[in-house]
Amino acid sequence: MQTKTRMNVYFDPDLLKKVEALALRRNISKSAVIEAAVASFLSADASERLEAAFARRMDRIGRQIDGLDEDLAILGETLSLFIRFWLTITPPLPDSAQASARAKGAERFEGFLQSLGRRLATGDRFLKDLSRDVDANRNKHIE
Repeated sequence: MQTKTRMNVYFDPDLLKKVEALALRRNISKSAVIEAAVASFLSADASERLEAAFARRMDRIGRQIDGLDEDLAILGETLSLFIRFWLTITPPLPDSAQASARAKGAERFEGFLQSLGRRLATGDRFLKDLSRDVDANRNKHIE
């Protein structure tokens, strides 16, 4: 029979709750959970596991950044195409119509902001919708 030495340690209450919850889920003692955690921390391959976990996280972050780069490029192209189109089709206004045009523009912009706020509150995003549409079209062409 292996003898064990008693050791008193102090834990942050939140950490202790997590240890207790894990012990209940696994149906083992809190001491067994702590012993396994310390053994894992002190084992020679702990640094390799930590490095592998870090590498996985960095890969995930890299993929997320790539997605953001693509989204930003799409937004830039969308905005530039809209501005080019708007400048092409919008005739200059005479001085007498400038004030009423500014008032109408302010009214329309306020409506735009309200619409944008509602859309953002629902979690719907243009780029998500766009990527779903593009993926659906690709799948149709592949089949």
